[in-house]
Amino acid sequence: MLKSAVLCFAILSNTVNSDYGKNGRIYWSEFNNTMENGILDALSGLLPERPESMFDFLSDSYPLPGNLKQPYSEYDFVIVGAGSAGCALAQKLSKNRNTTVLLIEAGRPEMLFTDVPALAPYFQSTDYVWHYYMEPQPGMDNQRCFWPRGKAVGGSSVVNYMIYTRGRPREWDRIAADGNYGWYVTDWIIKLHFMSYDDVLKYFLEMEKAKLDGYEKNPYRSRDGETPVEFVPIKTKLLDAFLEAGNILGHPTVDYNAPNELGFGKVQVTMSNSRRQSAAKVYLHSHKNRKNLHVLAESRATKILIDPVTKQAYGIEYVRNKLLHTVYARKEVIISAGPIASPQLLMLSGIGPRNHLSEMGIPLVQDLLVGRNLYDHISFPGIIFTLNETNISFSENRATGDLANAISWMKGSDSFYSTPGGVEGIGYIKTPISDDPDQTVPDIELISIGGSILSDGGNTGSKAIRKGMRLSESLITETYGPIDDTDTWSAIPMLLHPKSVGHIELRNNNPYSHPKLYGNYLSQKHDVATFIAAIRHVQQLAATPPFQRFGAKLYPVPLRNCQSFTFDSDEYWECAVRTLTATLHHQVATCRMGPDNDPGAVVDPELRVRGIYGLRVVDTSVIPRTISAHTHAPGTIIGLKAADLIKTSWNIN
Repeated sequence: MLKSAVLCFAILSNTVNSDYGKNGRIYWSEFNNTMENGILDALSGLLPERPESMFDFLSDSYPLPGNLKQPYSEYDFVIVGAGSAGCALAQKLSKNRNTTVLLIEAGRPEMLFTDVPALAPYFQSTDYVWHYYMEPQPGMDNQRCFWPRGKAVGGSSVVNYMIYTRGRPREWDRIAADGNYGWYVTDWIIKLHFMSYDDVLKYFLEMEKAKLDGYEKNPYRSRDGETPVEFVPIKTKLLDAFLEAGNILGHPTVDYNAPNELGFGKVQVTMSNSRRQSAAKVYLHSHKNRKNLHVLAESRATKILIDPVTKQAYGIEYVRNKLLHTVYARKEVIISAGPIASPQLLMLSGIGPRNHLSEMGIPLVQDLLVGRNLYDHISFPGIIFTLNETNISFSENRATGDLANAISWMKGSDSFYSTPGGVEGIGYIKTPISDDPDQTVPDIELISIGGSILSDGGNTGSKAIRKGMRLSESLITETYGPIDDTDTWSAIPMLLHPKSVGHIELRNNNPYSHPKLYGNYLSQKHDVATFIAAIRHVQQLAATPPFQRFGAKLYPVPLRNCQSFTFDSDEYWECAVRTLTATLHHQVATCRMGPDNDPGAVVDPELRVRGIYGLRVVDTSVIPRTISAHTHAPGTIIGLKAADLIKTSWNIN
């Protein structure tokens, strides 16, 4: 019972001083029952099944200001989706108190447990995410990869691993060079010493409030923004080994968000005092009483209202409390629902490929290639090294049974609960097969874990990481059973610039049906070869003295469908990658941005939907090329930049 209840106890003890729990009563009989059943069971089981959860008293809330009982029927701006971009956009637009903004979100507000970094994988099994699945893919053992996306006020920033990366300057410059004016990180080399920044870099500086052991004093960092960016306050010895091994192989220890060099570094996360700092917490929570900013949670947009003659977007339909509502926009409708829901809503509203909409029985409003381009960052979590030293890596079973861990987290100090899934370090490498001529653009990100996917407790633990990745229990038991819940290390390679391109289609014309998602993973041989090169590099890291001090030894993974290949051969690793591929939830380009001469562009460089008036898309779906970044930070700066574009269009101060 101690293991089950320890975090609940610490959190409830602190609730009286928190922003949560002020709008409800603590029902102690329910709480005691929950403690008996286990907090992890509660998170993975009760939340999805109970609309009125026993944890509602721990949830944030967004009541309409001024004692309003109903939202207005009309606003200046109606924003669909309270994710990273939508939250930043709504907050910045509503700074002008004469501008009315409605922010609609299908998910519920975050709760106190979502503040706990270590619980990120648990929430990927709850209704805080959309439970999307990729369509079966030949050549990938017909896997239906799990594609969870945040369904919460705060979007995916409520359930992600909080990793803060910007992408490389050259990648943003290429997006601008394609004809997307205003999206350069351009003159950083020339203007670095003059503290003059334009375009994208300007918004990263506006976004971040960095506290990074001195890195924040560099001219390309900021201490004055709103999003806290810090190092994880707890680490294992394996992080030091990762950084030392990187140095041996020629990868300096750096601020990996610096513009001028690649290297390895401690992971930077959107965290403060050991607590998650979601987009909602940063951009909405302290502004929820603005009379001109209304946030409607648990309200699902089903259609954009567009005049078929004038092509003017003038509002949306949405469902709230099982009732259909209409709200009108005096100036603009802005879709910020993310790289899956945004193209789905556009197509449901008649904006999309002509033939596809005809097949779905949807009247065409504008023929655009919505959803026809999709890039995703995929990873391979299956290369794992055993260690000969005990108690050196993260272990859920060891940590969650220790009351001191929970109390330390409660106080904002070092604790197991402060770690985002065991992620400790990030390394950018350029493999020998990279065909990018620019030496500042990597093709692989290595994510160093103070453990592995087996650190989530095994048969006696929650198994949250493997459940969150939808790895079958039989596969894990059969493949990794002998080393489950032991001390391990892994570095997960993430493919940064896949050649393989996917797409999204509607399943039907029902707004409640999930769309069809085609990842087309590893359909290009170059992507497979890049993964194999990355695996070889991880093996080289493990062979260095820093890791050999701990006896790091590659575990010979006995994958059943790869038994015809010699273990550790290239053919074996190709089979293994195809068997254990996992998304890292960074889909982009489904509503891609492009200039007038780009036939595949859905929005222009100012994010206006082509051929439609008063409609923009503002989220990571507009990013037209792959970038070396986890997408929370890019999504946020897209929201901040869009706010300035919109304010300029409407002469708003």
